[in-house]
Amino acid sequence: MKKTIEQVDVAGKVVLLRADFNVPIENGSIRDDRRIVETLPTIRSVLDRGGRLVILSHMGRPKYGYEAGLSLAPVAKRLGELLGAEVAFPSAGDCSQPIDVSLGALENGRAMLLENLRFHAGEKQGDGAFAGKLAALGDIYCNDAFGASHRADASMVAVPEAMAGKPRVCGLLVRSELAQFHAILDNPAAPFVAVLGGAKVSDKIPAIEHLIPKASAILIGGAMAYTFGAALGKRVGKSIVEQGRLKDAKRILDAAAASKCDLHLPVDHVCSTEFAKSSGDIEVFEDNIGDGFMGLDIGPATQSQYAKVIAGAKTIAWNGPMGVFEWPAFSVGTQQVAEAIAGATAGGAGSLIGGGDTASAANRFGIAERVTHISTGGGASLALLAGERLKAIDLLDEA
Repeated sequence: MKKTIEQVDVAGKVVLLRADFNVPIENGSIRDDRRIVETLPTIRSVLDRGGRLVILSHMGRPKYGYEAGLSLAPVAKRLGELLGAEVAFPSAGDCSQPIDVSLGALENGRAMLLENLRFHAGEKQGDGAFAGKLAALGDIYCNDAFGASHRADASMVAVPEAMAGKPRVCGLLVRSELAQFHAILDNPAAPFVAVLGGAKVSDKIPAIEHLIPKASAILIGGAMAYTFGAALGKRVGKSIVEQGRLKDAKRILDAAAASKCDLHLPVDHVCSTEFAKSSGDIEVFEDNIGDGFMGLDIGPATQSQYAKVIAGAKTIAWNGPMGVFEWPAFSVGTQQVAEAIAGATAGGAGSLIGGGDTASAANRFGIAERVTHISTGGGASLALLAGERLKAIDLLDEA
């Protein structure tokens, strides 16, 4: 168990807090502030105990240094509104040297937010010199950015490495995330059902292989299902297939067949002649997909089959949608899976939903409050499902 921010004395000290404020912004306004709100308990823990808070975060994927549309200025404003106190933003409008800031004016119990870390190449490069400048600002390092904890960015790994000998702790959001994953994955109540979707089978191979010995059943959906179908010699039309992963897919199918885990593939498919929201001919195919068509959702028979398996589960982990759920014509599979998971949870099952698109789907279909836990990190949650170590977490002090 990792030491948390609540277990260290912060009074009069500078806490370098790595948060994940990568929120959606349109025309300078934040569309969804949940990632900010979820970090408030950690922020308030520091400020209420007289700590001085320097917050670090990234935003989007800037290519050429400063980009006005990816500035954290709106985040500083919104955070100030939520806290009822101004949050200093010393590098507003300038990313040339956002880490050369004076802490002299930062009073105890107050916070500042530095500009988007990714405006500096050193952040994604994990650069030690860049990390050293950041590390020099803090007396305590706190990681409350679960959604970035699978990354080797400077602020996630090189900064805590540079702060060896100083307290390095996790925030309350990270503590909660780790507790939920350990509770469900370390000793899952059987039957344990994993639902895995999304576009690329290559993204999910480590998770599937790690879960085969643990799960009673694995339900496959999304575009990655067609790589498995192709590996079995099925006709998949012009569906997305990772040709370089066919051998991996066949190996996984063989491993599942030799285990006690039932690996389910779609038995029918909602398909279209175009990858488009409202154009193209739409048709449902059983088993093989017709020429000129691509699979964009699991079909009605698969929906019923998957819902039945989920209904009998005591533990459920879901990462990845079943189709292009953002488009109504191809949303039903993901919605049916979501409803089945919510129903099983109401019946006493523990349910863990990965972040990213899966969390978006859970919110879109109104089940977010009806499951055990929705993770804030898609990539980090997938890494844990794959049994991987998160170096950004391993570097933190043990309790």
